[in-house]
Amino acid sequence: MNRVSYAESVIRSAPQGPLVIGHRGAPGYRPEHSRSSYELALALGVDAVEPDVVATADGVLVVRHENEISGTTDVADHPEFMDRRTTKTIDGVAQTGWFTEDFTWAELATLRCRERLPKVRAASASFDGRQPILRLSDVLDLVRAAAEEQGRRIGVVLEIKHATYFAGIGLDLAPLVARDLVAAGWTGGDLPLWIEAFERTVLDELRAALPAAGVAADYVYLIEAAGKPYDLVARDGRLAASYADALTPAGLDALVGAVDGISVDKKVLLAAQGPATVGEAHDRGLVVFTWTCRPENAFLDRRFRGPGGKPAFGDYEGEWLRIAASGVDGVFVDHPDLGLEVFRS
Repeated sequence: MNRVSYAESVIRSAPQGPLVIGHRGAPGYRPEHSRSSYELALALGVDAVEPDVVATADGVLVVRHENEISGTTDVADHPEFMDRRTTKTIDGVAQTGWFTEDFTWAELATLRCRERLPKVRAASASFDGRQPILRLSDVLDLVRAAAEEQGRRIGVVLEIKHATYFAGIGLDLAPLVARDLVAAGWTGGDLPLWIEAFERTVLDELRAALPAAGVAADYVYLIEAAGKPYDLVARDGRLAASYADALTPAGLDALVGAVDGISVDKKVLLAAQGPATVGEAHDRGLVVFTWTCRPENAFLDRRFRGPGGKPAFGDYEGEWLRIAASGVDGVFVDHPDLGLEVFRS
């Protein structure tokens, strides 16, 4: 069975609802991308987990949402790394902090994870300082072990971050991803694999390279509600096509054969045309995922917020059921238990 039909079979087999994907593990309860975050998501029964990958100076893929790590690690508490603090322009935006590409893996391994949103997720912040950073290989091993222990198929939705930026500093991410997938034994096709990015260029590179390495995957194009992909901006400047262009009929037509699906900001699905967008993609054979379903008022659409301020849970069920009604195939969640309860109802 080829990978496209296999991944589609995984989606179709999800009972009464879309795939529930643990976004960075279970970051509603544990610091994102930490070992305990992934272990909890897997124990709660997610269909897949989503690691984001960036690179170190010595070419190790580490699991972080961004290459700037001051908000998710204790790097600022390490006097030996004070001279690494700097300002860089990442995808056109100036950022100041500490960046993974300025460290070796041995150095990053001395850091510990922290909750990125402590004012919203105080309970998760209670786990700060306990767990080291993970590599992509560590997450792949965790998923395989959980699948074997639980006797079920568990997938990985691998997101590649800032590929154009990393290529510009001599760290091409595509061959590093291929290397780690092969080394982790992800060549048998027994567990589903999706690879996603906000940049088509790196997806094209991997789609050309991975089959030769024996790795089968589906490819998903991440689409923001606004803005332009940085790989196109770097190539075409002001003439670069926007993310919105990709959701037009012509834009979706252009994706057919290039990717297997799209993953859109939930704002797209909560808009009046959301179900039509899903239908247009499905008519072209494209799978549709969406991100990110979070129950706190801080992240809910204004129509579904409740009392209690940003950390309080609003009417997340109402928002999520509206998303489910669009016909979406997969949802990224921060609280896997809540996601499974709502999207499996």
